[in-house]
Amino acid sequence: MSGLDKMRSRILEEAEQSAKEIIAKAEADARAVMKAAEEEACAEAAKIREKAEQNAADYAGRAASSADMRRKQANLAAKQEVISTVLGKAYDTVMNLDVNAYFDLLEKLLEEHALPEKGEICFSQRDLERMPEGFTGKIKTIAAAKGGSLTLSDEARPIGGGFLLVYGGIEENCTIKAVFDSKREELSDRVNRLLFG
Repeated sequence: MSGLDKMRSRILEEAEQSAKEIIAKAEADARAVMKAAEEEACAEAAKIREKAEQNAADYAGRAASSADMRRKQANLAAKQEVISTVLGKAYDTVMNLDVNAYFDLLEKLLEEHALPEKGEICFSQRDLERMPEGFTGKIKTIAAAKGGSLTLSDEARPIGGGFLLVYGGIEENCTIKAVFDSKREELSDRVNRLLFG
């Protein structure tokens, strides 16, 4: 083999060796890049998974809170409906008391609301027609005990039950509905405690 062939053979061997080293280094670099990319992808996937789990937990918490609030609102609405029904039945019961019990109640209302002034008391047509004998005397006695006087109006008023007191052109509403309305909150609280503890 000539010197030239030897030289060419050595250059080819060195080139081949150099190419193998370059390829080995490139493969090692590629593996390192792939490993780093894989680790980064795993870390990113873990972050995404963690965030998704947190979002799911937050959503579940909000959904549970919302469901609890809707349950409480429905419960409150049901209680208010029951209380309203009870108060409506109580009102109907008062309006349908027998005549003596009804006018005894009106007598107590008059004792509470009569003023020490001269005035007039007005009833519904129904109450004027069924007023017990001697009730006008009780009206006068109660008014006198308060230092005033009341005359019975012959004119019926469009009220359900109870009466109106008129002093100097100013009316005081003492109807059964007005009494119920003025004490609605107190009565609602009592019914709530009785029914729901």
